Amino acid sequence: MLYLMENKYMTTHKVMAADSSSLDGLNNRSVDLIVTSPPYPMIEMWDEVFSMHDKSIADCMENGKGHEAFAKMLAILDRTWLECDRVLKSNGFICINIGDATRKLNDSFELYPNHSRIIDFFFGLGYSVLPDIHWRKQSNSPNKFMGSGMYPAGAYVTYEHEYILIFRKGGKRTFSGSQKALRQKSAYFWEERNVWFSDLWDIKGTSQFIPCSKTGRDRSASFPLEIPYRLVNMYSAEGDTVLDPFLGLGTTSIACMISKRNSIGIEIDPEIAELALKTMDIPVSYANRLINNRIEKHLEFIESLSDENKKKCYQNTPHGFKVKTRQVTAIELNMLEDIISLDDGYVCRYKKYENADTDEQIKLSLT
Repeated sequence: MLYLMENKYMTTHKVMAADSSSLDGLNNRSVDLIVTSPPYPMIEMWDEVFSMHDKSIADCMENGKGHEAFAKMLAILDRTWLECDRVLKSNGFICINIGDATRKLNDSFELYPNHSRIIDFFFGLGYSVLPDIHWRKQSNSPNKFMGSGMYPAGAYVTYEHEYILIFRKGGKRTFSGSQKALRQKSAYFWEERNVWFSDLWDIKGTSQFIPCSKTGRDRSASFPLEIPYRLVNMYSAEGDTVLDPFLGLGTTSIACMISKRNSIGIEIDPEIAELALKTMDIPVSYANRLINNRIEKHLEFIESLSDENKKKCYQNTPHGFKVKTRQVTAIELNMLEDIISLDDGYVCRYKKYENADTDEQIKLSLT
């Protein structure tokens, strides 16, 4: 929910150092959306993390029992998915960024299909499995082949994509009363919808290095801010609460701070949870630049339309610029006014959008 204090809307963003397989601090059906990127089973960088939960996994790997280790790793994730199901409201969404793994054990190279196993799990829980998104990660590798090189029958396809799986709990979400107005205010631009709801996202990856020598991990599961930012805006409304059970460095929470949603982040490693808190202390100007860029891109889109199509546009009420469809006439993008630090997170306060340069562009678009 949105908190109103001193006539300013506020959101809260909490970080908890805890094991996400037991979300005791969260009530049943208390979150509207879950966006996360968990550890990937059978990816070498996560072997130690999974073995900490089940010591037999390390034995399986040493003895070349890949299929058995794979099943045990996914069983660990299943515990978190069951807790996510408990805390998610009916008609809420779960968005999971996951990659399949390729690995060689005992001279046998094969693919371990993380994404299909997770789909099967949520299908078994009765979730609606919605069309997924392929995140194509740009690769700087000059060699696009694995295995026997140029000789047939022994080469392997190079994986350069991950999946964003989307599940809905129950039927379609309905909005009534004040919630309907928040939904209309939370709309996205027509041209954003065409990009965001495509099944292929071509987004550059981000550094996963963790600058901390004391922690047992030297990498996080961080995804680029653009990914959770899109998902938060696609599958939640202003004032909703978003959970990330594998918070890492806090990227999902940052997306929520900018998007005027509340957030809860769970991170099992206390040191990384502390790093997430530091990462979330973003400059207000950084957040507002992203909002400003959205509006500038929209104005550029409107300017690219023919005069005939411009005449068919509608007027956005809060901002005063033209929009492509009637559904976007109530969209309102607010700016961050300040970020207030708490012991376990932050409170964000917002203000009306204001930018002198963009306001001048808006005037031009109206003439």
